[in-house]
Amino acid sequence: MIELDQESCRNLAVATSSEWLETNGIGGFSSSTVIGLNTRRYHGLLTAATKPPVGRFVLLSKLEETLVIDGRRYELSANQYPGTVHPQGFNYQTGFRLDPFPMFVYEIEGLRIEKTVFMVQGENTTVVQYELLEAPSSENRVAEINLEIRTLIAFRDYHSTTHENGALNPQIETENGLIIIRPYTGLTSLYLAHNAAAIDSNGYWYRNFQYAVEQERGLDFVEDLFSPCALIFNWRSGGRLSIVASTERHDVAKADSYRKTEIERRKESGNEANPLVGALRTAADQFIAARERGKTVIAGYHWFADWGRDTMIALPGLTLATGQSDIARSILAEFANHIDRGMLPNRFPDAGETPEYNTVDATLWFFEAVRSFLQYTGDYDFVQTDLYAVLKDIIDWHVKGTRYQIHVDHDGLLFAGEPGVQLTWMDAKVGDWVVTPRHGKPVEIQALWYNALRVMEQLAGRFKDAKAKKEYAALADKACGSFNNTFWNEDAGCLYDVVNGEVRDDSIRPNQVIAISLPNTLLSKERAASVLRVVERDLLTPRGLRTLSPRDPHYIGRYEGGPRSRDGAYHQGTVWPWLMGPYITAYIKTFGNQAAREFAAMWLHNFQEHLREGCLGQVSEIFDGDAPHTPRGCVAQAWSVAELLRAAIEDVHQSEMITVGAL
Repeated sequence: MIELDQESCRNLAVATSSEWLETNGIGGFSSSTVIGLNTRRYHGLLTAATKPPVGRFVLLSKLEETLVIDGRRYELSANQYPGTVHPQGFNYQTGFRLDPFPMFVYEIEGLRIEKTVFMVQGENTTVVQYELLEAPSSENRVAEINLEIRTLIAFRDYHSTTHENGALNPQIETENGLIIIRPYTGLTSLYLAHNAAAIDSNGYWYRNFQYAVEQERGLDFVEDLFSPCALIFNWRSGGRLSIVASTERHDVAKADSYRKTEIERRKESGNEANPLVGALRTAADQFIAARERGKTVIAGYHWFADWGRDTMIALPGLTLATGQSDIARSILAEFANHIDRGMLPNRFPDAGETPEYNTVDATLWFFEAVRSFLQYTGDYDFVQTDLYAVLKDIIDWHVKGTRYQIHVDHDGLLFAGEPGVQLTWMDAKVGDWVVTPRHGKPVEIQALWYNALRVMEQLAGRFKDAKAKKEYAALADKACGSFNNTFWNEDAGCLYDVVNGEVRDDSIRPNQVIAISLPNTLLSKERAASVLRVVERDLLTPRGLRTLSPRDPHYIGRYEGGPRSRDGAYHQGTVWPWLMGPYITAYIKTFGNQAAREFAAMWLHNFQEHLREGCLGQVSEIFDGDAPHTPRGCVAQAWSVAELLRAAIEDVHQSEMITVGAL
């Protein structure tokens, strides 16, 4: 449980920087701040995935609640308008907790009210409930308690904002216990199941909501929302007041059973002795989503869909370390179906167009995901039947060459890149400006290529494919020799970041850690130890590894400003928590003693504090390179959670469950 007290809820700076997130397992989500004041265009009670896991639309933005006690009105909600926050319901709020889903507590005239928000798994459905926990004492008994709830809808793509317009149909349809809202032709309908006593069908536009975070990001931050109706609930008797907002018809009488089911579902990840591991397991669940016949990984909330690179890096931590090998199998099979010219798709566009193939590392991480899958499951039959031919085809394409000049060079190393594209994970681009082009032979690509070849050598041996085994071994041996001759920077005691012909980029970046952390490593322990000392000196922070040494003239310590400014800083010093996973693995592999595990446990423990800032219970995408390392970017990032969880289970606690089918 994560809890904020009355003082925190009534401190606007604290409350508006503390967010919550609910997800539905198909790409949709519900999210806001702990006082219900939306600070992002992505905040809303129901953001539906109309083409799971994409096609996301903000349907129900929020609910404006007014408690009426014997005619006295108390506004419980909060909005940022130009120059003012109105109303200020947080002044009645005595607490917020994540237990297991968002719960808001208000106290007014002796009444104690608890509001809860959660989503139904597998549906675009959000349930909002209100419960009267304490009533006034007998001497202060009131005659009537009503709760008026006015709906505010957006009905727009989640990357956009909406404004007052004449195309909107203001009329609602009502049935017994159900309101149907169809504001625009061609868009899905919104169904509101409820147990309200009455409905006010007068509709209004509410203008000039302001979203502070979007303003900081240099984006459109003003929105108008339409209110098609208000629901009036009467609290004459006990029980919960409920609204079930959905793209499907529901019976409000089932709201309590939905709640019970969701509590039971979440208990499965809560039974964990280590608090950090338990919290990360709970966070990991929010990224698994359905795609077509199988499963995929949402790279980050609020604005990412499923990306090939993120999925493959995150797969071991999100699925295998959490004991969900069936989901891992489904993800691997689904992505294998989309391999084209030896490349894994980097991105499935939101609108469902053809996948984008513009990454060199996503495909190579696929091999490591397969290796990890076998280590946990030993399911060689699945790999041989469903993946082996695909994996062989990928190697063939890389040897002979595929898109963007990706090919094995004469020295056995993998070349990739051409002007105007960014193929590695350091992929920031503004217009035609590729911020970190890294054309040629990036260090982590060589490490991944070598690891892939060794994995294939071992699989070929297992599957009695002698000719292929010999070929993969020869390719790997050549790559290893060339790598050590080409990439070692003797003066710095670490690895070059990119080699392109005679040009060697000596920027101190974290990519070199991957040459140590992968199971099939390219470096001797002596060189690995030297690399880790350099990384610890220049890149290690309590929130992950910096992407560039602060001593570098190109270092940017704060990720802020408009899109160009932020993208320019994205990999030029910004801290990425996902890199803590490879760093910890590399550290324990290299030093391999109890002191190393204690060192790693200490750095992992730093994230316990972060789980109570930003998006509560989640790990942010990035942090400022400079202290105090403010969280930035996506409020919840899959590989951030996954790599911390994987490192905690595999390296720090050394679970016995991962030796089943070790290659």
